[in-house]
Amino acid sequence: MPEALPKLMRAIALTGIGEIDRLQQVETRVPRPAAGEVLVKVGACGLNNSDVMLRIGGYGREDDPAARTGWKREAPQFPRIQGSDIAGTVAAVGEGVSDHRIGERVLVNPTLYLKGGDDPTEVDYLGSERDGGYAEYCAVPAENAVALKSDLAFEDLATFPIAYLTAYHMLNRARLGSGERVVITGASGGVGSAMLQLAKLRGAEPIAVVSRSKADKALALGAVTAVDRDAPDLEAALRAVATGPIDVVADVAGGPAFSALLSTLRPAGRFVTCGAIAGSVVPLDLRTVYLKHLEIIGSSYGTATEFRDLVGLIETGRLRPLRAETFPLDQLPEAQRAFLAKKHFGNIVVAP
Repeated sequence: MPEALPKLMRAIALTGIGEIDRLQQVETRVPRPAAGEVLVKVGACGLNNSDVMLRIGGYGREDDPAARTGWKREAPQFPRIQGSDIAGTVAAVGEGVSDHRIGERVLVNPTLYLKGGDDPTEVDYLGSERDGGYAEYCAVPAENAVALKSDLAFEDLATFPIAYLTAYHMLNRARLGSGERVVITGASGGVGSAMLQLAKLRGAEPIAVVSRSKADKALALGAVTAVDRDAPDLEAALRAVATGPIDVVADVAGGPAFSALLSTLRPAGRFVTCGAIAGSVVPLDLRTVYLKHLEIIGSSYGTATEFRDLVGLIETGRLRPLRAETFPLDQLPEAQRAFLAKKHFGNIVVAP
């Protein structure tokens, strides 16, 4: 017999754009799954840069980079329960979904596709346009709750969804192939550390850009070499360690290092970017781009097929969870402070 659902649940709601004190613990109704949906009892939920960016309204607009907006570059709707990286158990199903799904262990794809599951260009996002997993329960479309066979704890599974899907899609967009050299920035963070593993699985040679104190962990994860992110001449440092031409730069940070990273690429090289946590307006000499026939590729989210691919890699043990720390749900503000301190390697999660 399925367990009886409570009427109320604990959650952490983002009440508006601002500081961490905008995250408030609330008691709210347990959502009921609509037709075609399932209700997931949250086992754990991971933290991401997107949580911070929504809280600070950090996405701007094309005509005003300083505008305080959500990722759709529009005013967000509050209150909102954030949390996109959900691992848990199906507790109830909506109309049209088989009762056999109740009790499944699932990993949730947070990308809510508006034009189909393999088109990530028009999407809503769990924890942004729809309430997410910083709660005891969360309702999601049934196809987004992907069943998996894994003995990993929910806290470990919750390190995968956003970081690994973002990383996988980036490397696909950049067409990274076996034997190619790829520079990966932010290699100690969730997306960067995922890319180290995924690049190694492709037979590529990942070069990690990371703080000196975290270099050993990056090397253990698959980097062929590591460069100090604070090197006074990053371009020279990368050229010194590369065993040949650099084919791809996979950048998660943006900021002042953009130009140096772009200059390291071989002619016809590819630069793929998914984030701007170090700065969204960057120095760029267009002559470098057109004279070297470079590609600059934007990337975000991923496809439903890619997410299922990742679940397969998790089930076979080819991907390693990198859980740095776990916080209880009511300590989400403290978890976000730890996330912002950037002293961790991998991912931070919260568990109800």
